[in-house]
Amino acid sequence: MPTPSGPARPGPAPACPPASGPGGPPAPDAAGPTGTGYRAVFAVPEFRFVFAAHLLSSLGVVVCEIALSVLVYRLTDSPLFSALTFALGLLPYLLGGTLLSAVADRYPARRVLVVCDAVCALAAVAMVLPGTPVVVLLGLRCAIAAVAPVFAGTRAGTLGDILGEGEPFVLGRSLIRIVNQGAQLAGFAAGGLLLAAVTPGAVLGITAATFTASALLLRLGTAARPARGGRVTAGRAGGALLGASWAGTRRLLADRPIRALLLLTWVPPALVVVPEALLVPYGDLLGVGPAGQGLLMCGMPVGAVVAETLVGTLLGPRARTRLTFPMGVFTVLPSLGFAARPSLGWALVLLVLTGTGISYNFGVDRWFVAAVPEELLGQAMTVMQAGRMTIMGLAMGLAGVAAEYAPLPVVMPAAGVLGVAAVLAVIAEVRRSGARTARSGGPIPATP
Repeated sequence: MPTPSGPARPGPAPACPPASGPGGPPAPDAAGPTGTGYRAVFAVPEFRFVFAAHLLSSLGVVVCEIALSVLVYRLTDSPLFSALTFALGLLPYLLGGTLLSAVADRYPARRVLVVCDAVCALAAVAMVLPGTPVVVLLGLRCAIAAVAPVFAGTRAGTLGDILGEGEPFVLGRSLIRIVNQGAQLAGFAAGGLLLAAVTPGAVLGITAATFTASALLLRLGTAARPARGGRVTAGRAGGALLGASWAGTRRLLADRPIRALLLLTWVPPALVVVPEALLVPYGDLLGVGPAGQGLLMCGMPVGAVVAETLVGTLLGPRARTRLTFPMGVFTVLPSLGFAARPSLGWALVLLVLTGTGISYNFGVDRWFVAAVPEELLGQAMTVMQAGRMTIMGLAMGLAGVAAEYAPLPVVMPAAGVLGVAAVLAVIAEVRRSGARTARSGGPIPATP
């Protein structure tokens, strides 16, 4: 099977074995989807189950954050503890993404995905128990966040088995990103409506049901496949999980092309979230009130969903790949407009434009899956997600610190200035490393 940016991987393309046991899903087509565009991806029955499960779990995470934040605030009357429920949704990514990253390739993907959803469902149920201390509630939030990168990496890795490589994989990843952004919009709206009608505990019970439904969809709708690492490294003595996670992470970061592509997935989002992290105080600066602040929070997700849909539908693979570097730079440019202290309408335009920069991921996904050895694909996706979320969380924190000492119309555009320099430096490294022409499954040459 040809890779997105070069010749075929060495060896035969992996076939998808039939599900074991009665009642399992039919074996997916080893040839991958036929046709073009998103319609071809949705034509794969197994992907439809993955998509539906991801939609439910994403909504569950967003609604859980809102309900838990309200519950903690009612128990403590402390804005700090309430805010911690959101912060703890990002910080444990580093822990889960480094110590548990090998899980994605050392165990069967379906089992990992179902267990992760089960952990989230049990954590949500435990939050509902009466008398649960606030510290325990925050710890349960950490547990959900710690398994999130493992879940995301395993799901991304198994998309290669379900859809094949190249165009179908890239479009499948695009649909997952659309769900992520759409879940923010729908989740905040649904969470607000639910909290207006029922207690936070009841809402948390609903989120437990969404995680359970996601687990059932994955268990019943996806094929049972052996562990990716087991297929590729059969016969090797396996080390301890933590040791394998560290070793795999070091191997990925030591490879120059892979490291360059990881930086390309981490750096733009880290600078993009600086204005987003300051939208509430910026709305207060404009005097727009909660409604205006909520509208500003919708700007970037709307731009992301529109851009992903249009680029994935209207442009071909070559055109989307050519957009990678220009859109990577463009996504940090709208932040410069906040130097003029724009009104609500113009600020919303800047945020929508910022969101459109997400389309640079089409090319990055294509190069990344081609560069990573097959036996490390799930772990590589886990490290990618963990690194992105951790760096975004740190950037948000630093943005808040900077805003304590400098005016918002200075801090927000400063992220754009720093972002342009940083993204251009990363693009130069990607070019020098040869990441765009690397072959997976063997040594990856670097060009001068």
